[in-house]
Amino acid sequence: MAVALSCHRCERRYDDIRVRCDCGEPLWIDADPTTFAWDERRDASGMWRYETLLPTDRPDGVARAAGGTPLVRSPGLDDAAGGRVFVKDEGENPTGSYKDRGSAVAVPHAVAAGDDVVGTVSYGNMAISTAAHAASLDRECIVFVPEEISSVRLELIAQYEPTIVQVRGEYGALYEDALELSERLPISVLVSDAPTRISGYKTALFEIYESFAPDTPDVIALPASSGGFASGVWLGVRELERAGVIDEPPRLCLVQTAAADPITRAFEDGSTDPTPVPPEEAGETIAHSIGNPDPPSGGRALAAVRDTDGAVVSVTDDEIRAAQRQFAVEGGFCVEPASATPLAGVSRLAEQGDVSPEESVVLVPTGTGFKELGTGGTDVTTETVHRAELSDRLESLLPPRGG
Repeated sequence: MAVALSCHRCERRYDDIRVRCDCGEPLWIDADPTTFAWDERRDASGMWRYETLLPTDRPDGVARAAGGTPLVRSPGLDDAAGGRVFVKDEGENPTGSYKDRGSAVAVPHAVAAGDDVVGTVSYGNMAISTAAHAASLDRECIVFVPEEISSVRLELIAQYEPTIVQVRGEYGALYEDALELSERLPISVLVSDAPTRISGYKTALFEIYESFAPDTPDVIALPASSGGFASGVWLGVRELERAGVIDEPPRLCLVQTAAADPITRAFEDGSTDPTPVPPEEAGETIAHSIGNPDPPSGGRALAAVRDTDGAVVSVTDDEIRAAQRQFAVEGGFCVEPASATPLAGVSRLAEQGDVSPEESVVLVPTGTGFKELGTGGTDVTTETVHRAELSDRLESLLPPRGG
């Protein structure tokens, strides 16, 4: 399928698939939403309800199961967030994260373009997702991971039997290496902000708005790493504005880990682009999947926030652990540490008076916590009771019937 790409900053247009503009900014794929209407989306499920706004036809394989995640009203989280909370649980995608929305478009598009081998640079959700979608279309996949990757993550990626290459050296530099490899070798390396991925990510915004219609959300909060997901959500906002569906955009609030927060720093000092955090300044964090010191779509993420009158905040590991527990205990959601950051960030914004109790706040936990072992920071307390003593023990624990 022919596509047209454009740059949000200089507005230059391209007719060939590439990742970045000559000005250095990442590109996205243009769609024509002028005839878009919710009542025309009833003939398909999941993200493919919006097939007419995507750069590929609905494929076979696991891509058909991507999207369609629930938007859940979660009053138990209202006090923590300072508003009326709705949770868009992206952990219910096929491989447990929002990355499936991007892979569901990017992998089939690459295959349709004649690429027999796809790849990605990731040691987490994007690696798992890309490998799964390639496997479902019977295509080879090569995943580039850091040398020090954990055995748990290797096992999660390896179940789809991609070729896994552990890379020694500066892992962050692999982004540029991947773009060069895609030009020189017969492999399509689908990086975090590949335009086809961004097209898939915008469907999360479409689903949120369709669920709210005829009302609209006031705030949408999500984690920020490379800036790719924020770019996709902003692209969705822009397209719904062009379609006449949105009069006032939601305030996009991005949340980073304080261990590596270049987008937050740029937002606070008024910069157009984030400055990479030097290796000696980047700290360790339990939210490792968003600890990105040099986000390739950081400038576009900042533009999204400013265009929607939103905000960027950073949160500590202690705040993330507290939010992860609140998600579970007060909302019933199991989220990975990075996915807990929207609640922690919105809590801080509410304390500053930037979120009010009557406002609708959509928290987007981007990945399930069921893949993250040993990150919850919760001591498990149990007791052992002989079954003959079970009734007496429960009687001491439970309130009287009817009490």
